[in-house]
Amino acid sequence: MNLLERSPYESYVYAYPHKTAYRQIEPAPTLREVWANEKRESLFLYVHIPFCGMRCGFCNLFTQAKPTDSLVEVYLDVLEREAEIVKESLPDAHFSRFAMGGGTPTYLNVEQLERTLNLCDTRTIPACVEVSPETVTREKLALLHERKIDRISMGIQSFIESETANSGRPQKRNEVDASLNAIRSFPFPVLNLDLIYGLPGQTLETWLYSLKCALTWKPEELYLYPLYVRPLTGLGRSHKEWDDIRLMCYRAGRDHLLSCGYEQVSMRMFRLPHAKEPTSTVYCCQDDGMIGLGCGARSYTRSLHYSGEYAVSAKGVRAILAEYIARDATDRVHHGFILNADEQRRRFILQSLLNLEEGLSFGHYSHRFRSDVFVDYPDLIELELLGLATRHDDRMSLTACGVERSDAIGPWFYSANVQRLMTEYELR
Repeated sequence: MNLLERSPYESYVYAYPHKTAYRQIEPAPTLREVWANEKRESLFLYVHIPFCGMRCGFCNLFTQAKPTDSLVEVYLDVLEREAEIVKESLPDAHFSRFAMGGGTPTYLNVEQLERTLNLCDTRTIPACVEVSPETVTREKLALLHERKIDRISMGIQSFIESETANSGRPQKRNEVDASLNAIRSFPFPVLNLDLIYGLPGQTLETWLYSLKCALTWKPEELYLYPLYVRPLTGLGRSHKEWDDIRLMCYRAGRDHLLSCGYEQVSMRMFRLPHAKEPTSTVYCCQDDGMIGLGCGARSYTRSLHYSGEYAVSAKGVRAILAEYIARDATDRVHHGFILNADEQRRRFILQSLLNLEEGLSFGHYSHRFRSDVFVDYPDLIELELLGLATRHDDRMSLTACGVERSDAIGPWFYSANVQRLMTEYELR
């Protein structure tokens, strides 16, 4: 079956490989050993807050709804000790990006949020914090503004209450508008809004209504996500069926945003031209690493991706959180995926090809891996033959048809080993 015959919606490739390909590492190396041969002058620091006010029906992120106050405090204690161990193990690490996600970081109260922001000096580097309508307060926003957070990202999913209710996310429209009004009263450089298409009960007309509602707030960025119904999520357990209108909604949403002056950066991301990062930005996702702090956070080096174990169910998340807290902070890496030369090349290709601004640079690939991409992976020519990609100058870029099939192209290019590990993984 070629790529045009497969479903356009197989798997969202936000990282390669997926956590379901991670396994226990024996013996567990130290952080010093893991990062010994890695560049550390331009790293991304990610902090994970695995708490939310509720668990949305479509969510498969590592998060626990409505934790006790004592659990949050103990978690932050361990998080701070983990940060200290990273500093001790990698004293020369320099961070050029920061993000706090989850979960919902603004689930924390102001004091806890400030405590977490103290882990990194966000005033000197691009920094992003994820928020939700029900957790936004002016006091928290004032703190984020004082700390020079320059990107606020909010998941709204739909401006229609019946659609969010059907998807296991009861949400009041007036609460959404109030939170957006509060955010826009501060001069954050970038507001990003997330919307989902393909929700239960959604139509093309209601999808475009939500998109137009979002545009009234003039967000610098918009992410348009297709709905995925995943195992052990609320929607996954309901076994309901509804019409699949995702491709129709994607095309309509894309065309509308392009007509409104947005640029398309990837299948999901759209951005106003003035919000584009300067070309002098020092972080490159293909070449530079990431350090993740907190239970559920990933870390990336060229040859090893690592994190805590992964779960979706409430029971599984609680068990992993309890283990994280009981183990306390450690300089050992216990769980991850070792990327051999083939896996490093595949990750580079996917990271490049699925980004419309960059595309797959043959020169960058050759400089990094000392080889020719089409000699290493002749199957890439199939993308051209099917009209999913085109070659021009020194790079390969996806066509419009290729972009809308990004979630099929990614899994198509997974290695046989990664596919096997993901298939064998028993989801918790």
